[in-house]
Amino acid sequence: MDTISTYDHTAITCPIQEKAYQKHEFWRGVKDALPIMLGFIPFALVLGASAVGAGFKWYELSLLTTTNLAGGSEFTVVSLWQNPLNIPLIVAMATLVNSRHIIMGATFSLLLKGMPKKKALPLLFVMIDESWAMAIADAQKHGRKALNVPYYLGVAILLCLTWIVFTTAGAYFAPLIGDLKQYGMDMAFTAVFLVLLKGMWRGFQAALPWLASLLGAGLCHHLFDGAWYVAVGALAGVATAFFMGDDRTEKN
Repeated sequence: MDTISTYDHTAITCPIQEKAYQKHEFWRGVKDALPIMLGFIPFALVLGASAVGAGFKWYELSLLTTTNLAGGSEFTVVSLWQNPLNIPLIVAMATLVNSRHIIMGATFSLLLKGMPKKKALPLLFVMIDESWAMAIADAQKHGRKALNVPYYLGVAILLCLTWIVFTTAGAYFAPLIGDLKQYGMDMAFTAVFLVLLKGMWRGFQAALPWLASLLGAGLCHHLFDGAWYVAVGALAGVATAFFMGDDRTEKN
């Protein structure tokens, strides 16, 4: 099995080799995702405990985290879950927070070219921030133009199951857990994503859209209430990348 890590996938010629390669890549994804999983646990527990405080039943939160798979919007829903319920506002804010997936999906689609929709759509369903970032970083590292599906599934399945299980546990055992925010546990998710971004670093110029997105989102968050900073940050990043692309094209 150790030799599989050195396989050239294009050189695999028989089903047995293919199956062994896929199994190896799946478990490589699981292994790479383990440190991220550890960062998920406290953050998931915080969401679970916060949801119970807002009036959720543990099984209601489990349904939300299983069908939504986006922690940012789930925290938004919990923060707005007050009597009387303002459903249009909750839907609008959750949609706004999740709007980043439009841009992420557009980037991710480059790795899905030629894949049938019946296979691509389930893969997109488990495209969370971390599985997206790790799949793209892995493709860049190995010079792939197509998604390494087994690796991606190893990452996504572990992280999504961890999120669902521990948000549910946080809600179920909320009275015993107490307020984890006092220990800074709510910073775990941010720290994890910063580490992922470091792994995707390609130089200062390539990071300019990130910087524009950060500045736009930070300024909007400071000046306006609600989740508008998500859309502003995304648009600032896209606009910067667009104009940088035009500049490179003109130079070439």
